[in-house]
Amino acid sequence: MEKTIGIIIQARVASTRLPQKMIKKIAGKTVLEHVIIRAQKVKNCNQVILATTDKKEDGILEKIAKKLNILVYRGSENDVLDRFYQAAKKFKIDLIIRITADCPLLDPTIVERVIDFYLKGNYDYVSNVRPPTFPDGMDVEVFSFQALEKSWQEAKLPSEREHVTPYIAKNFQLFKIGNITANKDFSHLRLTVDEKKDLTLVIKIYEELYNKNQFFGLNDILKLFDRKPELIKINQSINRNEGLLKSFEDDKKYEQNKKIQKRNRALEQSKKNNSRRNAIIV
Repeated sequence: MEKTIGIIIQARVASTRLPQKMIKKIAGKTVLEHVIIRAQKVKNCNQVILATTDKKEDGILEKIAKKLNILVYRGSENDVLDRFYQAAKKFKIDLIIRITADCPLLDPTIVERVIDFYLKGNYDYVSNVRPPTFPDGMDVEVFSFQALEKSWQEAKLPSEREHVTPYIAKNFQLFKIGNITANKDFSHLRLTVDEKKDLTLVIKIYEELYNKNQFFGLNDILKLFDRKPELIKINQSINRNEGLLKSFEDDKKYEQNKKIQKRNRALEQSKKNNSRRNAIIV
């Protein structure tokens, strides 16, 4: 039976570092529109789905998605793992390609390469980010519905719920995991849109390349950087994966709260035991 392959794009309007980044304009289209259009270019993909939140403000993202004729699922804002699981379940997706909507330079050929690697190796999960050698903004993760469902059932930590795949990545004894690498380490380059400087760089890249080829790829961007290396410096000061690092801090708070709750329960039980003993003595 042939697998249903679906790209799920996660997006929301709220953003602390660059508010409303999804609807910022680049070359006449919003960031989200560029991501969707590039995702639709990926070969052998049955569906493209927007997974956004059920908050009123994200209605604008649903309108953009429907204008481009893609499916929409709206769910939890912070439990993105649940949002992905419910979207995949609703639309009966067997093989999920995870894309984040802050990547308007997404290269469809890289997505296809990750999918091919997954299919040929009988994997549960394949990415190009563990470890990363592609620029930030070219991130692709491919995983089975079964792996997603297992994560949805078992994942507890904030980082595991907010970032969808950490539970899979850390449980290599449960899942067959693969990773593809670039021919050179480009992980220091930022081609994502998290902050204002990122947007400035992406706009400049589009100004240089978009009119010549709407679907310019990573190789075209690298050639542009060779010609104009000053562009790289625009957002070079920003660290990769700041959002994930923040989630790891939340994990620590979660574990600390669990310890406090466990200690409090033990104290309560001790008080109850002492009360019973005193009652017996009386």
